[in-house]
Amino acid sequence: MDAALVAFGADGAVTHWNLEAERVLGWTAEEAVGRTGLGGWAAREPDAEEIEAVLAAAMRSPGRQVHEFALLTKDGRRVLVRTQSSAVRGPDGRVAGVYCAFSEAHTQIDLERSIALSEALFEDASWGVVLVDADLRPAVVNAHAAGALGVGRTALLGRPLGDFLAQGVEEVEAALQHVLGEGAPPAAAEMWVALRSDEGELPRRCWRSGFVRLASPLAEEPVPLGVAWLFQDVTEAKRAERENSLLRFRSHQLHRASRAAAECRDPAEAAAVHLDFALAGFADHGLVDLVATPPPASYGALAEPADEACWDADGEADAAAPRLVRALASPAGSPGPSEAVPPTGLPVAYAPGHPAAQAYERCGSVRTSAGPVSSDGWAAARKWPDGTVHGLCVVLRSRGRTLGVVTFLRAPSRRPFDRADAVYAEDVAGRIATALDLAGAAAEAD
Repeated sequence: MDAALVAFGADGAVTHWNLEAERVLGWTAEEAVGRTGLGGWAAREPDAEEIEAVLAAAMRSPGRQVHEFALLTKDGRRVLVRTQSSAVRGPDGRVAGVYCAFSEAHTQIDLERSIALSEALFEDASWGVVLVDADLRPAVVNAHAAGALGVGRTALLGRPLGDFLAQGVEEVEAALQHVLGEGAPPAAAEMWVALRSDEGELPRRCWRSGFVRLASPLAEEPVPLGVAWLFQDVTEAKRAERENSLLRFRSHQLHRASRAAAECRDPAEAAAVHLDFALAGFADHGLVDLVATPPPASYGALAEPADEACWDADGEADAAAPRLVRALASPAGSPGPSEAVPPTGLPVAYAPGHPAAQAYERCGSVRTSAGPVSSDGWAAARKWPDGTVHGLCVVLRSRGRTLGVVTFLRAPSRRPFDRADAVYAEDVAGRIATALDLAGAAAEAD
């Protein structure tokens, strides 16, 4: 038996003593069998009285009785053991003796703790737990993990992880294979995954994951039984952390731009400085188009109707069809500072409905993207640099007047502009508009 065993006859003499009992206490079977009771050799006399009372009670009681005793080893050490005692009956039904199976208490407690921990992890844990076998297929799944994966606990068993994960399955399987071969990693890993659903891929989630290799305690050599994958959804925390980091960076850029622009003697140069600082980490290209002074109407021509979208400081509407002239542009080929475009006075040939014209008409921001279809010719049709797939146009307003439009452009390597990007662009546009308005006022004064 794996447990130590000692049996007593009806007279209290030791009748059986197995090898595990010899290992725990050090007394051999030859030394133990035939002795009456345990007092004076396998237990101290005060302890032996309690043990004999419990054994006598076990002879008179049905079932097994569980107790803890302090026994004495052959070298004089005391060992706390947990015992299970039960009466032994003869063929006639009368009590013939009692057997007592015991093991070291700390070993038993460790086993019970392991069992209790396993049951708690798979029932009450607030994070996901998945036991994956050596074939990288789930063998046991707790309730939290099943809820995170959007399926029942039994639906996952024996199926590849790719049946449930649309993105991130390669990273997860690589981590499981590493743990099977090399052992647990020194720290938790953050993995972005996307679940499969009938409607397609769900939004990505960030799971902070830990991995533990499982080995059989009964094998002579360590044999991996699989991997315990523990994870917790930290998507909201990561997004908040990313947003806070982005806000700090953009606030720092605005501060640096203001400091640098304050040293520029030419307000137009200050506007270019604001544009350059805004592009860092935000967009690949920037364009500034200003509204040109409309040419005089020909003799006898009627005035065009006013657009009610934008109003100047005098309460009069701006022109409905703006003539936008390029004033500033960042280099399209190689990185470098934004430069002023030679003042030719020729308007940019924007097609009707161009995002810049829409921003001017709405006095706000307009976001646009090429979409999932091929973007060939999309940027050229809008007079934007090649490779552009995302655009954000923001109106330039100063002293109640519309000065023009600033456009921010992104390449395919960047995500589309969102509402937070538009808010930041509007802040930058306000600074650029103020600098250009000052430049225009200085030019009129000259």
